[in-house]
Amino acid sequence: MTTFPSSDRHQPAGRPEAGTAFEITLRDGTVERLSGVDAYQQEQSMTTFFRTDGGRGVDCWSVRMASYRTDEILRIRRQEGPGEPALRAV
Repeated sequence: MTTFPSSDRHQPAGRPEAGTAFEITLRDGTVERLSGVDAYQQEQSMTTFFRTDGGRGVDCWSVRMASYRTDEILRIRRQEGPGEPALRAV
């Protein structure tokens, strides 16, 4: 499976990159923003977003934060910016 990290920069373990979020646009027009998430990957028919605590990649210690049906996702955008309020904090 392919892992898409949100950043090439390495962060200290246990400290997700401040201000990093993914904005997911779904087929029905819903836009959700996931904070504290730093990677995602496709798992069969679902796309799952993970907190990996420092960009080590998705492994058995990663925390699943949210999953969406892959065929319902129109766009995934990585966003950075300290202090931006989350549309949906998971």
